[in-house]
Amino acid sequence: MRFFLLMLAIVVLTPVTLQAETTFVDVTREAGIHFRHSSGTRSSLLIEDMGSGAGFADIDNDGDIDLYIVNIPHPFTQEVSPDRKTNVLYRNNGDGTFTDITNIAGVGHQGYGMGCVFADYDGDGSVDLYVTNYGANVLYHNNGDGTFRDVTQTADVGCKLWSTGAAFADVDGDSDLDLYVCNYVTYDLEKLEQMQEESLQSGKPVPSALNPHVFAPQDNVFYRNNGDGTFTDATAELGIAAPGGRSMQCLFSDFDNDNDLDLYVANDTSVNYVYRNAGDGTFTDVSDASWAADFRGSMGLSAGDYDGDGDVDLFMSHWVDEENALYRNLLKEDAPSKHIRFVDESYSAMLAEVGIKQIGWGTALFDYDNDGDLDIFVTNGSTFQELKQPEVLIPQVDALFSNNGDGTFSDVSEISGITALPTRVGRGAAFGDYDNDGDVDIFIVNNHAAPILLRNEGGNRNNYMHVELIGTDQNRNAIGAKIQLKTADRTQIREVYAGESYMSSNSFVVEFGVGNATQIETLQVTWLNGDTQARHNIPTNQRIRVTQE
Repeated sequence: MRFFLLMLAIVVLTPVTLQAETTFVDVTREAGIHFRHSSGTRSSLLIEDMGSGAGFADIDNDGDIDLYIVNIPHPFTQEVSPDRKTNVLYRNNGDGTFTDITNIAGVGHQGYGMGCVFADYDGDGSVDLYVTNYGANVLYHNNGDGTFRDVTQTADVGCKLWSTGAAFADVDGDSDLDLYVCNYVTYDLEKLEQMQEESLQSGKPVPSALNPHVFAPQDNVFYRNNGDGTFTDATAELGIAAPGGRSMQCLFSDFDNDNDLDLYVANDTSVNYVYRNAGDGTFTDVSDASWAADFRGSMGLSAGDYDGDGDVDLFMSHWVDEENALYRNLLKEDAPSKHIRFVDESYSAMLAEVGIKQIGWGTALFDYDNDGDLDIFVTNGSTFQELKQPEVLIPQVDALFSNNGDGTFSDVSEISGITALPTRVGRGAAFGDYDNDGDVDIFIVNNHAAPILLRNEGGNRNNYMHVELIGTDQNRNAIGAKIQLKTADRTQIREVYAGESYMSSNSFVVEFGVGNATQIETLQVTWLNGDTQARHNIPTNQRIRVTQE
């Protein structure tokens, strides 16, 4: 009898082999992407190790998303030359491949590149490009013919600090897009030789040139759009500089559902900031009251309604031993107070411990398998050097977490093919359906290495609905608009963002997975001015365009 019970226990505890219905495949080379981040040998400078971001956007209005990748030169010198590595723009050919059009487009900036964000800042119908740098930033105006021109000086947005992430949004309701720029630390290359060789970062000895604690933080900058192609620095007026922040990424979202855009700023080794929009273009610092301003090393930032309760939650990737954070929005519980308040659900969601030894960067809340709820991807990569090869950073495996629909997540990195990919030092990541097959693909920028374009294989086994919004005012990308989609068994919401992940920019096409649903009962758009439009009884598995009336 005892032997029988033992055998029964063994049978019960035998692990079940999971079969993945959705996998990700590395198609970088077959897609024609031959980029490499930096060149030469790493020299243990913080600028090198920060990596860079990327952006998906349809720059030529041909219906598919193109790709911009930010780079850094090596060695570090102010001189430019034909051989110096530049940022790269790839045009989507519409057949799963890309063509390098950097030189033709005129966007091959040779600065110390950090991040990028696309948006049509002047409302002419073509998306423009803002690039952040260690040093002066650059604004490229899209000429509408596949070329761009540098309008930084005219627009007056060439912040000369060490800029990282950036985001566009209409914060004052005047229909044009304002610009918020994150800045990091004061990092003087000429003074690095005078510094002590090592210092402590979270109790670990690291070269001082790699330790952000050693350097003074820089304030962020807010540029108000004047509506005539120029901007005005209104940071002091609005009080949203996030002082002391060492900022990595920012994101505009309507956290309190009052139809204006609030601001979250994710900071490295500093307290994060939450600013509530009063509805008149002014902000109030509600960081402490929000419960979402922890002192940690925040890197990547994403927003979305992961629990399906109608308000926008937050996810951010963190430094080692600080676990990634999933903040659930308490708006539903706090109604009708309209406070901005979150609760950290990282442990209850089964997300904290699984990533505690990783250093996370680019990230997204997105529906990779089109089952109707938001999953999480994090690209990982260490900031620590190999002991025997100090010129090399330690690579780490990226991670994919599937939403179980009950407030918890499961690590599906292995069965989805993520762990089978080359292990590299991940940094920026951009998300979008580059091959227009109905599921979301991922592009990852790897530090001092080739990037990875991950094609989603099988996410479109479930049905989908992709929505492209066209605003009629200067906010042509409808940034800040909300989409509510109802099927027979659930309601989903999305917002349109310009600037998220880690120093990156995702596709403006809003992607919904709808599981087995074959029809959308109602799709309602709430524009930033409060107007709503609705469509009913829409067949699934298509992209639709909704133009503001």
